[in-house]
Amino acid sequence: MTERKPPGVGFETWGDRQIREAAERGAFDDLPGAGKPLPDQGKPYDEMWWIKQKLRDENLSFPLPGTLALRKEAEEARAEAVGARTEAEARRIVAEINEKISAGIRSALSGPPVTLIPLDVEEVVGEWRERHPAPAATVSSPPPPAPTRRSWFRRRRP
Repeated sequence: MTERKPPGVGFETWGDRQIREAAERGAFDDLPGAGKPLPDQGKPYDEMWWIKQKLRDENLSFPLPGTLALRKEAEEARAEAVGARTEAEARRIVAEINEKISAGIRSALSGPPVTLIPLDVEEVVGEWRERHPAPAATVSSPPPPAPTRRSWFRRRRP
């Protein structure tokens, strides 16, 4: 325990002396994190930094409420369906998530109210088709017709 500041001595002088004496004794040697940069340096301030750090240090995760987890799962399923290898696989993924969404609507999930509607299968498959165009046919199609010459309207001068 540190001693009290003697009367008549300035605080900064007394504090500086305490730090100097501790450094001379080697009290600051081999501290954890010595020589390492400060964590999260340069990131914007977050009021919940200490909770996030504790979860990260303890290797824990904070579960989302049911409705938010379902919404996140629907977004991930849509992206997975658009990136699927076949159209049948995309339809299967959309059908599975639609079943989960319907079950979530019927049951009482924790969190905010369910405002999610089932995905439109044809819309998602349309996006899949845009990303995966059909291979070109091997039969050559006839060339487009040649442009015809147009006669330009000539304006008569009076």
